[in-house]
Amino acid sequence: MSPETVVEVFGQGLFLVVVLVVAIILPSLIVGLIISVFQAATQINEQTLSFLPRLVATLVSIMILGPWIIQELLDISQYVFESIAYLTR
Repeated sequence: MSPETVVEVFGQGLFLVVVLVVAIILPSLIVGLIISVFQAATQINEQTLSFLPRLVATLVSIMILGPWIIQELLDISQYVFESIAYLTR
């Protein structure tokens, strides 16, 4: 197995992890920013006002993107398992 092949497979897996994390965290980040602006404008310092909407946004994004996430993970797993025969040469 050549180092280039290992780096390529590892790079694809790492890129997939980054894309999946961004897809889940980005809605939470946007909701957190909106809530922070609202808190700064109204001078309300309630911790649950900041935490709860971000949690809900994260859970909703997981529910909506769940099938896509699972399909992407299955695709990369299938690619790795199918490539095992070629990686040992």
